[in-house]
Amino acid sequence: MPELPGQPDRSYGAPEGETEAERRRRRARFLRELAEARALRDRVQPRRAKVARLRHAMRMRTFRW
Repeated sequence: MPELPGQPDRSYGAPEGETEAERRRRRARFLRELAEARALRDRVQPRRAKVARLRHAMRMRTFRW
């Protein structure tokens, strides 16, 4: 049965009865954990983090809006 256009996509393992607020809380927690993991990686590998920052800055300078 096709889902209605207003219904959230359930193909990524979201619980069936999940509300929009619960989805946002789950996403916010995921993004916090992702930022924490990146910060830990930056502390553990400072040279690689610096190179990644420089590469990102170069990419942003050359990106055309």
